[in-house]
Amino acid sequence: MPETASWRLLIGYIRPHRRALLLGGVLSLVGSVAGLAMPLLAKTVIDAFGEQRSLLGPVLGLTAAVLLGAGVGALGRYVLERMGEGIVYSARRSLVDRMLRLRVPQVDQLKPGDLLSRVTSDTTLLRAVFTDGVVETISAVFMLVGAIVMMAIMDGLLLLITLAVLVVVGSLVGLVMPRIRKAAMQAQIAVGEMGAVLDRVLQAFRTVKASGAEEREIAAVGEAAREARDRGIAVAWLTSIAGISAWLSAQLAFVTVLGVGGARVAAGTLEVSSLIAFLLYLFYLVAPMGQLIQGFTQVQNGLAAVKRIREIEELPAEEPDDTVYHVGRTPAGVRFEGVVFRYGDDRPIVHDDVSFEVPAGGLTALVGPSGAGKSSVFALLERFYEQQAGTITVDGRDIRQWPLAELRAGLGYVEQDAPVLDGTLRENLVFAAPGVDEADIWRVLARTRLEDLVSRLPEGLETRVGHRGIMLSGGERQRVAIARALLRTPRLLLLDEATSQLDAVNELRLREVIAEVATETTVLVIAHRLSTVTSADRIVVMEAGRVRAVGTHRELLTDDDLYRELAATQFLLPT
Repeated sequence: MPETASWRLLIGYIRPHRRALLLGGVLSLVGSVAGLAMPLLAKTVIDAFGEQRSLLGPVLGLTAAVLLGAGVGALGRYVLERMGEGIVYSARRSLVDRMLRLRVPQVDQLKPGDLLSRVTSDTTLLRAVFTDGVVETISAVFMLVGAIVMMAIMDGLLLLITLAVLVVVGSLVGLVMPRIRKAAMQAQIAVGEMGAVLDRVLQAFRTVKASGAEEREIAAVGEAAREARDRGIAVAWLTSIAGISAWLSAQLAFVTVLGVGGARVAAGTLEVSSLIAFLLYLFYLVAPMGQLIQGFTQVQNGLAAVKRIREIEELPAEEPDDTVYHVGRTPAGVRFEGVVFRYGDDRPIVHDDVSFEVPAGGLTALVGPSGAGKSSVFALLERFYEQQAGTITVDGRDIRQWPLAELRAGLGYVEQDAPVLDGTLRENLVFAAPGVDEADIWRVLARTRLEDLVSRLPEGLETRVGHRGIMLSGGERQRVAIARALLRTPRLLLLDEATSQLDAVNELRLREVIAEVATETTVLVIAHRLSTVTSADRIVVMEAGRVRAVGTHRELLTDDDLYRELAATQFLLPT
């Protein structure tokens, strides 16, 4: 991404907070002005002491300048820090909004841990850009220019000596800054990679334990942490070089000015108080120079962070749609015609000229061996992915012509792993239909045989189910996911292996539920266990990305060898 684009994005973040930036900047400048007055006031104290005048006035003036500078500076810092938190909040909201609207193919290519790093650590760097970067840089420039002007007024020769030293060391800093940005980018990428590796372990925590793989995974995370450490050390090394350059320049300038100025004092061409004041201004250069280097460093870090944030902003996303669609309860029909689909240009074909029809109403099943392309049918219906060729229609209308939110509002989808979110049981049930009333909740609970579960839970529907529903059994999670889909009153219910984790008794009950629901809406179910769908109105048999047969259970037992083989392995052949 061009650097100008990075700057535009940075400015875009600060535009809503420009008043706070202006106020904080003004307060910081007032504090700086008070600071610039201190050496002059110190000179008046020394002159008064030398002339044996009263010190009360000069000391009170110096004290007032110190207190004013400290108080106003602290207030300005608070305003800027508050603004920084607002910028971080806005950036995180914007980034999360973008992430959750990304298209599924893009998310599938990203690592959750790296995404988390972009939302947390990368956005945090933005605060430092504006509080320690832009504003501190402006304040430091003002202090630097102000101190140089005052030094010029006091003694031009000593100023030229000082500037000569600063220019030499400043050139070194200028060479280091571009390398800091590159190193900061690499450091942030390494932190994101470490988060991705750790997320991989935590997502399979029980598998890691059961496999005795703790040491290997600790080593893998440790290696990623080592890489992040090394990248961080590289940034610290370059930043230290820049920082020590400021300190070294001030010390060299001090020694030079002290030597030359001392000689001039001895010669009677320079007052002692003027030399002391000049040296104080020289020390005043140290802080703003350090601020400048810190500010430039923070800006480099921020530009690296913005580049990573911008990478997410530039990914294709679904358009937001706040329209509330009232889809009704009329069952929806589906038609696939000549569909060709693959998950990427470099990936094998998943659907090769797939054609079949699902009439409105009733139960249709998709069966076939693993890898036949069954789950991809659901991914295409939900428009998580787009087919490369062919047509998919819902109610005779190409799904690409449907507003995405309206299309999905009419679908109920139960994924194969039946995810349950951290939160209460009620929150999971109403996740897809937050406005549903209590009577509907209990009606669906009865349908999915979850009433006993609710009665056993200590707080009923308000019981928290844990991360990924860990407090529930596999079968309970599956039924919760089905209940969640049913509460949406879908026109088309998509069930991917809906009974895979149920025992025989609960499978039988759920088959009854599916049959009942199929009298009210269209149900399309993927099944490996054919016992779930033997009573289906139609069964679509898929193999190697093609539809090889369509019929009822009895018809397919007679007409299709693959279906008959699947039935035989599950002891479903008639005796």
